[in-house]
Amino acid sequence: MNPRLIARAKSTLRAPLDGSALTAFRVAFGLLVAVSAARFFFYGWIEDFLLKPRFVFTYFGFSFVTRPSSPVLTAMFAALFFLGLFVALGLFYRVAIVLLFLVFTTIELIDVTNYLNHYYLVSLLALLLSFMPLGQMNALDVLIARKFRKTKGQPRTTFPAWMTYLLRAQVAIVYFYAGLAKATTDWLVHAQPLNLWLSARTATPLIGPFLDQRWAAYVFSWAGFLFDSTIALFLLFGRTRPFAYVAVVVFHVMTSVLFPIGMFPYIMMVAALVFFSPSWPRYWIAKLTSAKSHATVASSPNARPLIVAECIGATLAIAYLAFQILFPLRHRLYGGNVLWHEQGMRFSWKVMVREKNASVTYLVRDPRTQREWEVQPRRYLDRRQEKEFGGQPDLVLQLAHVIAKDERERLGSDVEVRADVLVSLNGRSMHPLVDRTVDLAKVEDGFQRFSFVLPEPTEPPPHLRPFH
Repeated sequence: MNPRLIARAKSTLRAPLDGSALTAFRVAFGLLVAVSAARFFFYGWIEDFLLKPRFVFTYFGFSFVTRPSSPVLTAMFAALFFLGLFVALGLFYRVAIVLLFLVFTTIELIDVTNYLNHYYLVSLLALLLSFMPLGQMNALDVLIARKFRKTKGQPRTTFPAWMTYLLRAQVAIVYFYAGLAKATTDWLVHAQPLNLWLSARTATPLIGPFLDQRWAAYVFSWAGFLFDSTIALFLLFGRTRPFAYVAVVVFHVMTSVLFPIGMFPYIMMVAALVFFSPSWPRYWIAKLTSAKSHATVASSPNARPLIVAECIGATLAIAYLAFQILFPLRHRLYGGNVLWHEQGMRFSWKVMVREKNASVTYLVRDPRTQREWEVQPRRYLDRRQEKEFGGQPDLVLQLAHVIAKDERERLGSDVEVRADVLVSLNGRSMHPLVDRTVDLAKVEDGFQRFSFVLPEPTEPPPHLRPFH
């Protein structure tokens, strides 16, 4: 590679930037996590989502993450609340942010049917923050160090530029793939599934009467696609950034009003702040208090050679970004419609692009007696899980294995388990998802393409059907 380009890249990434923006991000991120944990206590979600279900679905490769007992799980959420506050305050920051990542991610991995894109994003942001010394500025750790350890010298005011750029890249990737996921015929041509969702929100104040109109579904569909596809670009440039952030706030507030998607809108509004000038909090505090802004920037360390730790860090950062760019594209390896077969759906930022309704019945057969009987999913699942799992073939397979195990133990012999699964995708009529001739008890989950999943329906969603 060109030595000048390498030197310029090192200079850019290592340049000290005002740390006030990253400090503000640390505070906001910690508070959001604390509020999220408090919501689970306030609404009783710990019991409803994680303790009441008889059975929980595990992620492929993470079956070792088992559901803790009620006291342990309650303690984990309490810990998450205080860890969020510790991160916000900069108290024991290094330990707090690492523990926050571990506890939050463990809770996220307990049941697949609880998966949400913003849970994944919180885990990723916590992971990135674990490698950033954000507790060294405007933090209780600094006050404690100066008071009890008699630390001398000026407090830290800057952080290397790579920290800001890495967070910006992560947020940009989320928006880019969310926009790419909407570049489909269902979303842009048929305005589905937004038409289904908006027509159910006609009680919304002011705009409710318009939401069951076809034109409204197209406006929202195209607005969502254009917003997700371009907003990161507009946030990058100073001239368009203020207007872009207003669009971020309006878009996500509207999303929060119309759809019950939890903390996701607020997390994205906070995450978008990483695109602003590194000194924006200092600027606004000075402006609001009529004080003079002093954005102290330390001497640039660019002249010194890269040390081993920085080389390792740079390699890990490049590998991380490469993974974040490539992993959401893995569904391309399977062909077909990912919204139908779901292989590569999770962790790929396909936000709110499909609506599935499913009917599932398991058919168990005893080969010795030729006797066959039905097993309903509700024997194992609560209503929320039953609604979520039916359109996801890997979860249908996972429950089939559990049913096979239970019936095998009850009868003392092997059984065959098949599934009759009918699914409606984005308002289409019900179609079979799983080949009901396949014994799912003999099919193993993995990275291979699921041969038991039938082809997706070819009919268009309701919007292109002729009017009568």
